[in-house]
Amino acid sequence: MFIMRDRSSLLPPVSARPSASGEVRRVLMTTRTSGGMWAYARELSRALGRRGVAVTLATLGAPLTAAQWAEVRGLPGLSVEQSTWAAEGPGVAWEDLEAAGEWLLELEARVRPDAVHLNGSCHGALPWRRRPLVVAHECALSRWEAVQGEPAVESDVHYRWAVTRGLRAAGYVVAPTAALLASLARHYGPLPPSCVISHARHHEDFPPAPVREPFILATGRLWDEARNLEVLETVAPRLDWPVLVAGELQHPDGGEVRARYVRPLGRLSRGELAGYMGRASIYVMPSRYEPFGPSALEAALAGCALVLGDIPSLREVWDDAAVFVPPDDTDMLARALRRLVSEPVLCSRMSTLARTRALEFSPERMADAYLAVYAELDRESGVASPAQPQLARAT
Repeated sequence: MFIMRDRSSLLPPVSARPSASGEVRRVLMTTRTSGGMWAYARELSRALGRRGVAVTLATLGAPLTAAQWAEVRGLPGLSVEQSTWAAEGPGVAWEDLEAAGEWLLELEARVRPDAVHLNGSCHGALPWRRRPLVVAHECALSRWEAVQGEPAVESDVHYRWAVTRGLRAAGYVVAPTAALLASLARHYGPLPPSCVISHARHHEDFPPAPVREPFILATGRLWDEARNLEVLETVAPRLDWPVLVAGELQHPDGGEVRARYVRPLGRLSRGELAGYMGRASIYVMPSRYEPFGPSALEAALAGCALVLGDIPSLREVWDDAAVFVPPDDTDMLARALRRLVSEPVLCSRMSTLARTRALEFSPERMADAYLAVYAELDRESGVASPAQPQLARAT
């Protein structure tokens, strides 16, 4: 079932770019070194650097790998400051959050940025020289509800308090989808001025192969209840094409996850994964919870037809450019995949729709939208606004 929706609110406004003589020339940006946040920070830093904005990237979590250093080495205007403090999340040690906060304030005093861009909420309440931008990449409470099917449990009251305090202290809040922004307001109360800026990827990094191959691709950890890849074990025996899954096989509790019907590829490099995406005919992501879906964006750029979990955030991003199925309806998922496998014309059409849609999410538009937010924060000079949350609508 395909539903046409107004997509303009998700796309950064191309007219939002400040003039070449704008004040914002240096940004301090935080990021964790794992997951999609690292790719997001790398893409945005690269796009900002091309516009003459110097970015100091402050990393939290595990040290950068050799491959990650290779990804950022030589990017214009980018410098990297590493720490080993844990990134924020439920259950993280409060001592780590405090130590990371002290380190970030020392960085701000040394770098003296025009804007502070926090890819996390807890440090929003630090005594910054001017109010920071807080970018929310997920909502732990909404994730619990989506996965468990019940109201979120107050398992970490301290963390929830820190997120609430950080969000409300921000000068501006950004999320990649309106669905995520709404969930933040629902769980943490009124927000400062807010808008939606979608994630983006360089299409050159995900080239489609000249010929699509007869296999279905998925990415993620097989035990991740939010990604919901375990349903593919039920569906795979009913398909004529193999289902390949790229992702970590070592379970955090120990041991290696083994699959019976899907074909695990293990953890792949960025280039290797782009190669598989470029050859796959279909990308499947039956997620129960996904704030935006960067991997679906990458697969769409590479030319895959998309079969996605029918959840508000993915509907918002892909509307009529993907096939949607209820996350736990294995019969419908099998039917959707079998139809694309058996109807090459339909599969090709959905591939074209997905790639056309994905090309709208360019790093240049993403950078323009963030530059507009940075400039707004600079103009405010740290003065808080009592405005209620609202979505910035592209024109």
